[in-house]
Amino acid sequence: MSRAQQFQHFFKITKIRMDSISIKSAEDIAGMRIAGKLASEVLDYITPFVKPGVTTEELDRLCHEYMVNVQGTIPAPLNYCPPGYTPYPKAICTSVNDVICHGIPNAKALKNGDVVNLDITVIKDGYHGDTSRMFFIGEPSILARRLSQITYECLWIGIAKVKPGVHLGDIGHAIQQHAEKAGYSVVREFCGHGIGKVFHEAPQVMHYGKPGTMEKLEAGMIFTIEPMINAGKKEIKAMPDGWTIKTKDRSLSAQWEHTILVTETGFEVLTMSEGYPALPDFIKLA
Repeated sequence: MSRAQQFQHFFKITKIRMDSISIKSAEDIAGMRIAGKLASEVLDYITPFVKPGVTTEELDRLCHEYMVNVQGTIPAPLNYCPPGYTPYPKAICTSVNDVICHGIPNAKALKNGDVVNLDITVIKDGYHGDTSRMFFIGEPSILARRLSQITYECLWIGIAKVKPGVHLGDIGHAIQQHAEKAGYSVVREFCGHGIGKVFHEAPQVMHYGKPGTMEKLEAGMIFTIEPMINAGKKEIKAMPDGWTIKTKDRSLSAQWEHTILVTETGFEVLTMSEGYPALPDFIKLA
């Protein structure tokens, strides 16, 4: 197995707590609601700063200060170190253009036409809130705008499937169908994940698959859905820094992410805030 094939969203899947799926208590759910909203509010805060000429390092600094000094939260990625990795050195992940995920903030200025995913995870009172959004720097290309929109739709198509009794494979299949119908590909090596007081836990939430396969959803489960969709082929390339993952063919990639609670009748999105982008027309939240 190649190194690229061993990557599984921030951790090597076989070495992190993936033995059983936890059903969250009412206390856990209340804590996760707070953490999720705070994570989304970091993205609300940083939005005006995401423009041509800013560096991802500066965006990281601003987010870090906001998290620590304003919210009283802890940036979960900072010094995060799964087995076999070096500690992640920044407070957020900034994935630009052909970077699929885990891009490390640096001193290179963003320029007109770039696209960037900002991935935020905060810890509040022990609970993790995890979310990401796509941002356009100046005026994006038609391709970049369409890829981001299709990926956003993939996220919400997956979310709309969530309710007790549904299989995780049903979610992945719906996402894969939408992406591939548009002519795009779904990254295979990375997935959504269970989350709570532990950053990454069971289950794995694949963004491709077959209906009726994998675990069946139960009320009280909390996990992320975070499709990574490439404009070109699905193959990936791991960079020498040990974290950054790019498209092998250098095509653009996009990602959107939410943390989801399975309720008795459907789902609750835990990572919403006042500044969140407009929902797709086919989604109606209670």
